[in-house]
Formats: sequence, C-alpha cells, structure tokens
Amino acid sequence: METVKIHTESITLGQLLKFVNLASSGGEVKALLAEGNIRVDGTVETRRGRKLYAGMTVIVGTGQSYRITV
Repeated sequence: METVKIHTESITLGQLLKFVNLASSGGEVKALLAEGNIRVDGTVETRRGRKLYAGMTVIVGTGQSYRITV
C-alpha cells in the first residue's frame, strides 16, 4: 500500500488518480471510473469529484492501493 500525503483537508478522487499517474487527464479519469475498478474504502466509486480525507483507502482494480494521510 502506497501512502499519499496531502496538504489540504481533502482531495478529489480525480485529483488523486492524476497525482499518482494513473490518469493524465479528466477524460482518462472518467474512463477509469466508468470501468468500475476503483474502490474507496471497499465501495465501488464512479464519481471523480468524490472527496477523500485522511485515513481513506483507494484501491485500483490492478491491485494498487493508496492510503490518504495529512
């Protein structure tokens, strides 16, 4: 599990996916989410604007996982 440190209260799911280089544009983020392979704290997420806070975990269908910290 990779740790992603943020310097604000929250980050959107779309921003996180771009930050960890899983997507380079909003269109790529949208396509990733449409596949249904992104889970936030165990639940499939399709909203790129989903707010992520410290302690939350994002799991990508490829097996990569990211833990948000501040």
